[in-house]
Amino acid sequence: MSWLLGGETVEITCDVDIEQTPLSFHAHAVPDGIDIRPGDTVVVHGTPEVGFGEHRTMRLPATVTRAGALERWWTGIAAMLELTELYEVGFLPKETH
Repeated sequence: MSWLLGGETVEITCDVDIEQTPLSFHAHAVPDGIDIRPGDTVVVHGTPEVGFGEHRTMRLPATVTRAGALERWWTGIAAMLELTELYEVGFLPKETH
């Protein structure tokens, strides 16, 4: 029944890149040896605080909680609905003053 409802957890490692500088403000976590599917949740453990002007890269443990078939289906539907909001914004007529 877990294939339908999900909840399976997998312990992995991931490469983490965090930067908070005037040139870039980002945080990326790339899981090792596993494909992340729609609806899956990834929690990275032990992330350090990164102050302004710092850039750090590290390998950290993480937990992936797999989504079941229903959650993957719902995530796909929700993503399509969110995408249609971009169409509405992208094709609005330009206002004249």
